[in-house]
Amino acid sequence: MKNRNRTMPLLALMLTVSSLAPGCKSNGIATTGEHGGNSSTRDAGVIDAVRNMTTQRAAHTATLLPDGKVLVAGGFAGGENSLASAEVFDPTTSTFASTGNMNATRAGHAVVTSTNSSAHRCELGVVTDLSEQRRRSIDSIFDFRRRSIERTDGFNVVLIVPTGIGAEIGGHAGDAGPVARMIAEVAETLVLHPNVVNASDLNEMPQNALYVEGSVLSRLLMGTVGLQPVRSNRVLVVIDAHRDELFTNASVNSVSGARAAYGLSCTEVVCLEPTVKLRARFAPSGRSAGRAEDLEGLCELLDARVGHYDAVALSSVIDVPHDFHQGYFDAAGAMVNPWGGVEAMLTHALSSMYNVPTAHSPMFESREVANMDPGIVDPRMAAEAVSATFLQCTLKGLQRSPRIVTDLHAMNQPGIFTASDVSCLVIPDGCLGLPTLAALEQGIPVIAVSENRNLMRNDLSMLPWKKGQFLRVENYWEAVGVIAAMRAGIDPTAVRRPMSGTVVSRFALSGKQEAQSEQGSKQLTAFSA
Repeated sequence: MKNRNRTMPLLALMLTVSSLAPGCKSNGIATTGEHGGNSSTRDAGVIDAVRNMTTQRAAHTATLLPDGKVLVAGGFAGGENSLASAEVFDPTTSTFASTGNMNATRAGHAVVTSTNSSAHRCELGVVTDLSEQRRRSIDSIFDFRRRSIERTDGFNVVLIVPTGIGAEIGGHAGDAGPVARMIAEVAETLVLHPNVVNASDLNEMPQNALYVEGSVLSRLLMGTVGLQPVRSNRVLVVIDAHRDELFTNASVNSVSGARAAYGLSCTEVVCLEPTVKLRARFAPSGRSAGRAEDLEGLCELLDARVGHYDAVALSSVIDVPHDFHQGYFDAAGAMVNPWGGVEAMLTHALSSMYNVPTAHSPMFESREVANMDPGIVDPRMAAEAVSATFLQCTLKGLQRSPRIVTDLHAMNQPGIFTASDVSCLVIPDGCLGLPTLAALEQGIPVIAVSENRNLMRNDLSMLPWKKGQFLRVENYWEAVGVIAAMRAGIDPTAVRRPMSGTVVSRFALSGKQEAQSEQGSKQLTAFSA
C-alpha cells in the first residue's frame, strides 16, 4: 500500500447504508452487518483504488447509495476543522463529483478491519433517528485539532485494547489489567479505557491511571477534548426495570456495597422502564457489535437529571443467542466476547451526547442463565464466571473518571490533560482506527504489540509515519522497555544489536542556491565590516 498522500489511505474506507427517514421510530444505534427494525444497514464493502476526490479528506464516511454510487462525506483535510462538504463517487466512470454540504458534520464510530495493497475494509457504527436537538449536541468524531506542542514535563502513556476484536490480552474480562499496572510504573500518567481493566467485580486500575470511555479517549487524541482529574464523581446508576426482582436487588446491593466499602457517591439508582434494548451480534469481520434501540427514554432521564450527576453507570440486559452463554466459556478464549461491542456502542453515543464519563455492565437475562455452571474456565474470563451483577468494576472506575473538558479556553488552563500531554500510544498490532490515525497526525509515537493477536488485519508499518514514530514490539515486556528508553531520551534502537551503521550523506547546492549563498555571504561580510 503506497501512501504518498496522507489523506488517500483513508479513501472511501467506510461503506454503510442507514435509514435516516424522519418517520423511523427505532431510535437506535446500528453497525454494519446488522439488519432489522426500521434501520436499513448493509454489510461493509470494499472500494478499489480510484481517482482523486474533489477535496482531499481523511477519516470521512462513504455511504453506498441505492443506485450503486457512493456518497463520501465529512472527515478533515489535514487541518483542525472538520469538513461538512460531500461528493459522490460513480463506479462506472471511477470519478468523483461535488454535491451539497451537510447541515453539520455527523459521525458514529469506525474501525478499519483489514487492508491490502489496493483497498480497505471498514465497519461503521452510526447513531440514527434521535431528535434534531440531540443530534446537534453530538460533535463529529472526525473533528481534529492539531497540537502545537508536546509537553515534556512528564511522560504519559495512552493504552488501548479495543473492545470486541478478540484480543489475546484484554479481550475478555479485565485481563489487560496486569499490563496496565506494569506500564503505569514507567509513566507519570496512564490513560486507559474500561475494556482494559473492567473485570466484573474487580477493577485493579493503577493509582496514576485516568479511566476514560473509549470515544472520549479518541477525542482526546484528536485534540478536541481535555481531561480534568477529579477527587470523586457523583455517579448516577441506571438499571433495567428487570422482570425478576432478584437481579434488580443484586444491582442495588452492588451500589450499596460500593458506598459502604470505598465511599462511592451515588446520587440515585433509577430503574428504567421501558428499557434500552441491546442486541449483541457479530459484524462481518467477526468483531463484536450489535444494535441499541429505544434510547429516548434514557436520554429523557439524563436530561431531567442534568446537574445532579458527574458520571453515569448503566446496567441492562443484552440479548444474545442462548447458546453464547455456555459457548463463550467452552471456547476457552477462542470466541470473541459477544457483549462488549454493543456496550461500547451505547457508551460512545452517550458520552458524545452528554460529555460525561459513562460505562456499562450487562445484567443476566434470567435465573436459568445466572445458574449455569461454566465449570473451571480460562483465567482470562474467570471474573465473569463468578459475578452476579458485573457492575462493581464500572462503579469503581467511574468514581474518579476525569471530567471531560470541551471549552477551548479551559483546555489551556493548568491541570487539564490534553493531546499535548500524550507521550506515546500503545496498541495491539493491526488496530487501525481514529486513535491510531490521530496519533499519526499529531506526531505521537505509537508502539504496536505483536503478541496481542486480534481480528484486525492491517499492516500499520505502511502508514506514512515520521522517522522513528512507529515501533513494532513483540510483547508488552518489550513495550515497557521502549517506553523507559523514550522517557530517558534514549533512542530505543541504541540498546538493540546488531546496531545499524551511522548514515552519512552528501547534499550539493544547485547553481541557483550557490549564487544565493554567495550573495548572502557578501551581505554578511559587508555587515561585519
